[in-house]
Amino acid sequence: MIELKTPAEVEAMKPAGAFVATVLDALEAHATVGVNLLELDKLAHRMIREAGATSCYIDYHPSFGGSPFGHVLCTSVNDAVLHGLPHDYRLRDGDLLTVDFAIELGGWVADSARSFVVGTPQDEADLQLIRATREALDAAIAVATPGHKLGDISAAIGQVAASYGYGVNTQFGGHGVGRTMHGDPHVPNTGRAGRGLPLRPGLVIAIEPWFMAGTDEIYTDPDGWTLRSVDGSRGAHSEHTIAITDGAPLVLTAPVASPAAG
Repeated sequence: MIELKTPAEVEAMKPAGAFVATVLDALEAHATVGVNLLELDKLAHRMIREAGATSCYIDYHPSFGGSPFGHVLCTSVNDAVLHGLPHDYRLRDGDLLTVDFAIELGGWVADSARSFVVGTPQDEADLQLIRATREALDAAIAVATPGHKLGDISAAIGQVAASYGYGVNTQFGGHGVGRTMHGDPHVPNTGRAGRGLPLRPGLVIAIEPWFMAGTDEIYTDPDGWTLRSVDGSRGAHSEHTIAITDGAPLVLTAPVASPAAG
């Protein structure tokens, strides 16, 4: 069931979104060459505890997961493209890392992901892949306004992917966000413009384009969670939780602006 939030409820979701952005900023700054993925998970866990938030991941066990997730952060490296289970791995120069993070704070959930290269980029193709997911996210957010339909969001993502020559896997995509992490509607990463659910103020969704450089097919790692590209090509993922309003969309997980230097 799709639930529309009142303006007051959308306002109440802002602290959760701001906290997710703050944690992702801290993780990106900490994810340097030699840092262990488990160390990143511990950092996120500590920040959750200090904020009085609750992880959406640690006990998460959907039908596609091999067991309860057991960590508070998804860390997907290189050909691991989604749901990367943190493990004993030290980041190397040039790794393409995606961190995906969702929590509940004050009764409301926020969910966001970002990809970046650790250390010195080794291949321009990695930067292009990351750039493509960010452009797709921006294009999708731009049409997330009343008068458009859900298909316009999906089509905007798919058009950016096609412009770069990337295929699109439709097994996983965006979703409704509210009191729980995953709700209706499902937001595919490709689709037909002008089709589907009319976008109305109060709809809160996570939009999350994720692309792979060489394929649109994935398989599940023996850990029961990590999804990898079938050809070993790298993946990137950009995600924001947004609220549709009477005007421009509100990006709840946008990075918090730093105070201007004075």
